[in-house]
Amino acid sequence: MSIDFKALTDIEWGDLTLDNVGEWPALVKGIACIFTAGLVLFFSYKFLVEDKIAGYESVLSKETELRDSYRVKYAKASRLEIYKQQMAEMEEKFSQLLKKLPTSNETPGLLDDLSYVGTTSGLTFIKIGWLPEVKKEFYTELPIKIEVEGSYHEFGEFVGKVAQLPRIISLHDFEIEATGDDQLIFSVVAKTYRYEGDE
Repeated sequence: MSIDFKALTDIEWGDLTLDNVGEWPALVKGIACIFTAGLVLFFSYKFLVEDKIAGYESVLSKETELRDSYRVKYAKASRLEIYKQQMAEMEEKFSQLLKKLPTSNETPGLLDDLSYVGTTSGLTFIKIGWLPEVKKEFYTELPIKIEVEGSYHEFGEFVGKVAQLPRIISLHDFEIEATGDDQLIFSVVAKTYRYEGDE
């Protein structure tokens, strides 16, 4: 079937009205039907289908997001018992570490402990005393300035004995100076810590 486009030029377009649709030429009726069908399809898609497609895509995206969230939560939930066990172990270790921190009643005795450790290592104390406390978020640093005189090996013995004390003490800011008579002056800041949380 071929369309005779020359027939379109022979049509009296001014005579075509909606009142005489039945008398329109077959070619014009076909074009009108195709145009009307196109309009119906376009507006049907625009008003009935387009929003549904956008909603469907949104739901698909939400489904993917929920699946990913579910996988993550399922993985966490499946390891819940392991996490609980690890938490209990961490609390136990934390409790043991807290016991190694000196209480406010024990801090004065630390000077005696350090003095004893130093003298038994063969060191001579020049200076030992508390520095100002340093407040942190969960704990307070309690620094002690120490200056002692002795040999290099005596310093090593002193540091080893400090590490063996029952309370946590860390050594910072080492300085070693020669005095000229085969002796050294060892300057260090020893820090211990007080936990500021609830008992």
